[in-house]
Amino acid sequence: MKLFTVSNKEEEKFLRKKPADFDFSKYSKKEIKELVKTMRTIMKLSDGIGLSANQIGLNLNCFVAEADNKFYAIFNPQIIKLSKERDDMEEGCLSVPDSFGVVNRAERVWLEGFDSNGKKIKLKVWGFLARIFQHEVDHLNGALFTDKCKDLREVKGNESR
Repeated sequence: MKLFTVSNKEEEKFLRKKPADFDFSKYSKKEIKELVKTMRTIMKLSDGIGLSANQIGLNLNCFVAEADNKFYAIFNPQIIKLSKERDDMEEGCLSVPDSFGVVNRAERVWLEGFDSNGKKIKLKVWGFLARIFQHEVDHLNGALFTDKCKDLREVKGNESR
C-alpha cells in the first residue's frame, strides 16, 4: 500500500470521496488486526500521528492515531459534539506533503465509533488529540486540512517550518 497524495489527481479524487462504512461481518479478527497493524506501520514510517484508511487507497471508514504514547484505532467514527472553545494551530498532512497552514478547531471533541473488536466506544478528548481526531474524521468525510486552513504555505526539503 502506498500513501495517496493530492499531487496525483486520481488519488486526490479518491481522498475527496467519503469511504464506505466498515462492516465488521466481512472481516475476520485476524484481518482487522492486520489492517490496524499495517496502518500503524505506514503512519509511523511516514512520521505521521494519524492516518485514515482512504489515505492509503482503502475504501474503509476507519483511522489510526497516536498521541501521548497512546494508540487508537477507530472504526466508523462520528463526532457527536464539539466544544465552543476553539484554538488555532499549524497543521500538516501526509497526503499534502510539504504544506502547512493554521486551522481553527474545537478544543474538545466527543466521538462515537467502534474499536477493532467491533465494540461501541464513546470518547471525550481534548487538546492535541482532539485536533488529530478532527483532522482524521475530516479525511473520512472527504475533506482536507487545506479546505479549512488559513495561510497555507509550502516548505521544500529540510527547511524549517
